[in-house]
Amino acid sequence: MRVFVLDQNKKPLDPCHPARARELLKKGRAKVFKRYPFTIVMQDRSVNYSVTHPHRIKIDPGSKTTGIAVIQEQTGRVTSALEINHRGQSIKNSLESRRALRRGRRNRKTRYRKPRFLNRKRTEGWLPPSLMSRIFNVETWVRRLRKLCPVTAVSQELVRFDTQKMQNPEVSGVEYQHGELYGFEVKEYLLAKWGHSCVYCGAMNTPLEVEHIIPKSKGGSNRVSNLTLACRCCNQKKGNDPIEKFLKKKPETLKKVLAKAKTPLKDAAAVNATRWELWRRLKLTGLPVETGTGSLTKFNRKTRGIEKTHWTDAICVGKSTPEKLLLNGIKPLTVTAKGHGVRQRCRPNKYGFPKAHAPSAKFFKGFQTGDIVKADIKKGKYAGQYTGRIAIRYRPSFVLSAKPFAFAQRRLRRKRGLRPPLREQASDRKIDVHPKYLKTIFKADGYEYASNQ
Repeated sequence: MRVFVLDQNKKPLDPCHPARARELLKKGRAKVFKRYPFTIVMQDRSVNYSVTHPHRIKIDPGSKTTGIAVIQEQTGRVTSALEINHRGQSIKNSLESRRALRRGRRNRKTRYRKPRFLNRKRTEGWLPPSLMSRIFNVETWVRRLRKLCPVTAVSQELVRFDTQKMQNPEVSGVEYQHGELYGFEVKEYLLAKWGHSCVYCGAMNTPLEVEHIIPKSKGGSNRVSNLTLACRCCNQKKGNDPIEKFLKKKPETLKKVLAKAKTPLKDAAAVNATRWELWRRLKLTGLPVETGTGSLTKFNRKTRGIEKTHWTDAICVGKSTPEKLLLNGIKPLTVTAKGHGVRQRCRPNKYGFPKAHAPSAKFFKGFQTGDIVKADIKKGKYAGQYTGRIAIRYRPSFVLSAKPFAFAQRRLRRKRGLRPPLREQASDRKIDVHPKYLKTIFKADGYEYASNQ
């Protein structure tokens, strides 16, 4: 993946090869400007005396993950690729939790006052916060990439899913108005569909309960395609475990259930609902916006022999896709939306009763929660060098989530022919550290980063 380059006035230049960036840094002609995505700033170069080439941002919107790629239009070279993991489900869960807490407080404090219902004013084109977060994530990264690269155009896959045809390819005419439960009640439909028996153990002639295949706590819905029948014993044993985990030792049963359960439509509905609002916001950037269909994206990918991923789909969006694409060695940057903290002023316990008030300050001694820091602890139990994210406290003792063994300890164990336990290698270690030992590497910006190797 190429390295973004800025001139001495922080204007974007053409991205360069990583080896060229290392050479410029070594000679002192450039300095590190940003870690994610990695960007250098030149000390002796101006955009007025440089040649830049047009680049295009290409976007493949998704419900859970959106692929973004930056392509140099003349050469077809992919200079950068991102996969943005959205937090729509997390926002939905938080809204439902808030609704439950408010309902409990209303019942306790206001003598069972009825809830206000649909009496808020909504602007034209209103979308739920969980959907708007997906649009904001893409809009944010388009704005950031424009500051790092000479972008002249944007391409978006403006896909529309026919949710009825996803369930039944033969649907036509009046059948669009006949839902899956046409002529049935839910329980009767499930009994006919699953053969009057428990889908997990096969028990018959026993009371059967309606069971969610994907638990509601894991994002499942009450849609009939997500419902099945189970005896009370199996229903309680499964709890809110994913069906893949519960039927791990029964692969045949798992295959049968998943074959009968239809494709969830929640993700398709999210993309359908957000596509035009995203297009409208991209138009506001002032750049020409090209749109492409899903079938054209698939055709471009197949004819060029490219493997399907989110970022490779983004590369193939629209008619502007070059005949020859240079993408060898590209390792997409995985970006996970984490938010910018919480607005909640009162922290409740799991029963909804207040237990603490949130502090008013967001920063302490120049740090905030989520900063990536380097710790150099000279002595004590945790002596060594660590790199990780911090969670601040309003006293000189922060929580540092770092790799389990300090560099010095690793070298010592390596000399002795020892290796850290595998379980400790995989997880981060949380330690208390004084801010005087910390140096900020990357300020928290609401996202978490990882490079796909």
